[in-house]
Amino acid sequence: MATKSTATGTGKPTEAVKQITYLATALKAPRITEAAARLADQARDAGWTHEDYLAAVLEREVSARNASGAQLRIRAAGFPGVKTLEDFDFDAQPAVRQQVAALASGGFLAEARNVVLLGPPGTGKTHLATALGVAAARTGHRVLFATATEWVTRLTEAHRAGRLPNELTRLRRYGLIVVDEVGYLPFEQDAANLFFQLVSSRYEHASLILTSNLPFSSWGGVFGDQAVAAAMIDRIVHHADVLTLKGASYRLRGRGIDSLPSIRTTADQGES
Repeated sequence: MATKSTATGTGKPTEAVKQITYLATALKAPRITEAAARLADQARDAGWTHEDYLAAVLEREVSARNASGAQLRIRAAGFPGVKTLEDFDFDAQPAVRQQVAALASGGFLAEARNVVLLGPPGTGKTHLATALGVAAARTGHRVLFATATEWVTRLTEAHRAGRLPNELTRLRRYGLIVVDEVGYLPFEQDAANLFFQLVSSRYEHASLILTSNLPFSSWGGVFGDQAVAAAMIDRIVHHADVLTLKGASYRLRGRGIDSLPSIRTTADQGES
C-alpha cells in the first residue's frame, strides 16, 4: 500500500516511518524499524537502489536474529561457562592447534562425526569441548553439555519412567551432545549399558564430543565390561577426530608442582 512520506523538521516521524514501524511490529521484527531509519540517509547519499536498501535492512534483521538465537542456544546448552577457541592457550598445546582449527568450522557436525579429547587433568579438554560447542551453537546447532555421570543420571531416570526410547529419540534432534569427564568415576553395569545406548543412538546420525583423562585401553575398567567398552569405542571412533592433549595441569602453573598422581580406575587398583 502506497503511503505519503512527509518530511518534517520537527523530529516527528513521517507517514512512511510510521508504516514501517507498524509493518515491522506485525512481522515481529521490530529491529527493522531501527535499521531502516539508520540506513535511509546512507542509502540516499550513496545512491543505493531500492533493492540494495531492502537487502541491507533485512540483512541486519537476520544478523540480529541469529545473534539472539545463538545466545539462547548457548544458555540452553548447559555449559559450565562460556569458553571460546580464541581464549585457549594453544602455546601450551601446539600439537592440537591444526586439528582444532579444522574442527572450528563445524564441518564435523554435518558429517555426524565425533570428537574425542584425551589427556591428563588440567590440559584444556573441557575448554576445547565447550568452545567447540559454543561455536556450534553460534552457527545454528542445538547443543547439550553434561558430564558423563550427569548423562547417566538423566538416562537412568528416563529408563525408570519407561521413556528411554523417547528420550534417546529426543536427544538425537540435538546436533551436538558434549560428554565431559568420561572415566572420572566408574559406572555400574546398568549405567554402562545406558551410556552405550546413548552412543549407539547417535552413531552416524549426530555428533558427540567426549573428554576423558584415560586412554581407550582403560575404558573397560570404567564401564565394568571389556566387551561393552570395545563396542562403544568402536562406534565412537569409527567417524571421529581424536585429539591427545599432553603436559602438566594449567591449574598447577606457578605452584611448584610439576605433575599430578597417575589416575587409575578401580579395576586397576584392585589388580595391584
